[in-house]
Amino acid sequence: MTTFKAMVIEKTESGTKAALADFDEANLMDGDVTVRVEYSTVNYKDGLAITGKAPVVRRFPMIAGVDFAGTVEASSHPKWKAGDKVILNGWGLGETHLGAYAEKARVKGDWLVRLPAGISTRDAMAIGTAGYTAMLCVMALEKHGLTPASGPIAVTGAAGGVGSVAVAILSKLGFSVSATTGRPEQADYLKSLGASEIVERAALAGTPKPLAKERWAGGIDSVGSTTLANLLSMIRYGGAVAACGLAGGMDLPASVAPFILRGVCLLGIDSVMCPLPKREEAWKRLETDLDRQKLAAMTREIGLSELPEVAAAIVAGQVRGRVVVKIG
Repeated sequence: MTTFKAMVIEKTESGTKAALADFDEANLMDGDVTVRVEYSTVNYKDGLAITGKAPVVRRFPMIAGVDFAGTVEASSHPKWKAGDKVILNGWGLGETHLGAYAEKARVKGDWLVRLPAGISTRDAMAIGTAGYTAMLCVMALEKHGLTPASGPIAVTGAAGGVGSVAVAILSKLGFSVSATTGRPEQADYLKSLGASEIVERAALAGTPKPLAKERWAGGIDSVGSTTLANLLSMIRYGGAVAACGLAGGMDLPASVAPFILRGVCLLGIDSVMCPLPKREEAWKRLETDLDRQKLAAMTREIGLSELPEVAAAIVAGQVRGRVVVKIG
């Protein structure tokens, strides 16, 4: 009988409880690839799952963690063999399928992406789902036709995981980036990532106007709710906002005015069920379009035992940049 360490969420009378435990390999779920997990990361969704602040987990017991990077240990899938380096983001990992905060994972081979040659497993999780989502947002804005010549791009929640990577990518691609944050003490950090302007969160707070003064050519939003509504009202004619998060709420108290009077587009970004070709394109772009020194500067490393503390901090909006979880 083989057991390994895992962060396991159990159902309790009062809700849920997450704790480090020994997990029997025989209890892993069905899949045609077994992976020795090397690194994971902490995303906002992971924080919600571990703290129980939202009903992210759909089955119990659940190993938490929505993404990992590691080495294939065994495979009956035709695409993968032992020794292959792989990445997994989403597909219900940590929600409906036993997740990443464990020394082993058994998953469907169709969910995996080959680790790009120029990215280590640690750097892949320094990027993580947050960074991969940021790249999907950038790709959506580019597909809409936005270029550095179009004008500045606003990034909300800029000191968080999605925001930090988005600022770094956009700046490397030549965009002028307005980083919006409720943490003004992070101004120097955001400028080091490439932000050309720091905007107080208050500028996107309060009751949204149907239309406000045109300010940005586009935006990347991980906050939602009033922040997104205000951002939409300030986008220039023909611009677009890529929306990928709900840290501020799931509601959208906006009007149709930006869409029908300025031709603004709201681009929905889903990283969980995103088709494989787009995933592979995003990771290929991350290999070349994300400054590795900036990635290192925004990243810190923890162990499995530190997850509950960091999960509470990320839900409270107290985590800056990216957190890598070393497994084992």
